[in-house]
Amino acid sequence: MTEEKVVLLDEAGRAIGSEDKATVHHASTPLHLAFSSYVFDRHGRVLLTQRAHTKTTWPGIWTNSCCGHPLPGEPPPDAVRRRLSDELGVTVDRVDLVLPEFRYRAELAGIVEYEICPVYRVTWDGDPQPNPREVAAYEWVEWSEVATWPGLSPWCLLQLDALAELGPTPAEWPIGDADLLPPAALTP
Repeated sequence: MTEEKVVLLDEAGRAIGSEDKATVHHASTPLHLAFSSYVFDRHGRVLLTQRAHTKTTWPGIWTNSCCGHPLPGEPPPDAVRRRLSDELGVTVDRVDLVLPEFRYRAELAGIVEYEICPVYRVTWDGDPQPNPREVAAYEWVEWSEVATWPGLSPWCLLQLDALAELGPTPAEWPIGDADLLPPAALTP
């Protein structure tokens, strides 16, 4: 089996190499490319997920619908689709960029996340089929109640602040400017 690679970045968001996903997260994690996605149903509820308790980073923590890392050369919207399918059994066509420049650093129990992490909105209806190696539980939550959900991941809390600036109704958020994505995310 081929190891999944993450794209390493310089401070300007340019690709400077890759590293195995299994080894990139530690006490001095290098800056790398990621994504976050928020899945909404037709009623405007968002799908929150609890990370599997066996995950190396942030086990058991509640967060947005799905996070991940584009593979080298993989456009982030394709990575969103791939991970939604792998983690939740969700198949989608449309993936909308909403926060092209989101970036954060967080630490828990000696493990650091340090990512340029564009954020995407997805609309989908159905019952997810979580992969238990990735997702321990899920809940459809009213968007107006997400900020009060206990114990959300640090990246989700930071994203909620940035998403609030886009307006109170996720379906009405403007599409983000793809030219603002980090250069490593602008694949040919």
